[in-house]
Amino acid sequence: MSWAPDEPTWPDDAVEVGRVTGAWGIKGWIKVQPHASDPQALFSSRRWFLQPPERLPAAAAANFPKLLKITGAREQGDAVVASAQEVPDRNAAEALKGARVFISRASFPTADEGEYYWVDLIGLEVVNREGVVLGTVSDLLDTGPHSVLRVQPKELPAGMSELEAERLIPFVAAYIDQVDLAQKRITVDWGADY
Repeated sequence: MSWAPDEPTWPDDAVEVGRVTGAWGIKGWIKVQPHASDPQALFSSRRWFLQPPERLPAAAAANFPKLLKITGAREQGDAVVASAQEVPDRNAAEALKGARVFISRASFPTADEGEYYWVDLIGLEVVNREGVVLGTVSDLLDTGPHSVLRVQPKELPAGMSELEAERLIPFVAAYIDQVDLAQKRITVDWGADY
C-alpha cells in the first residue's frame, strides 16, 4: 500500500490506548473507552491515529480516517469524549465505532520518578540479585492494590507449559530492586526456584 503525500505517517512508537465505543451527543463528538484507568495519554496528544474495526469490509476500511486531529477532549464517567476536525456530525462519529485509537509513545506525559508505563516494561529482561535471568516481561496484571509482572522464561523447562513456567512477580518495592529502561532490565529480589 502506498501512502498519498497528504496522508499521515504512522508513528513507529504507536501504542493502543483505547477504542471508540460510539457517538456522544449530536455535534460529532466520539466516546472512547480508554485501556488505562488513568487516560492521561489521550489528553496529552492532539493527534490520534486510528485502525478500523476488524470486521469492517475492505472497501470501507480503505476510506477509514487514519488520523484524527483532536480539538477537545474530556473525561465523561469512565470514558473520554472528544471532538475532532474530521468528524463533523453524529453520523460520522457513529461510523468510527469500534476503531482502535493509538497515540505516539513520545506524546505520553512524563512519568514521575519511580513510575513506569506498562508499555515500557513489556519486553524487559528480569534478573534476580544473583544475576540469574528469570525471563522477560510478557505482560502485567492489575490486581487493584498493585501491578504484577508476568515473566516468561526464555526456554520452557521440559514438560512444562508456558502457563506453568510463567513467574508472577509483584511490582512493588519489596521485590523490585531496580528498573533500568536504558539497559532494558529489571532487577528483582526473587529466587530462581520461586
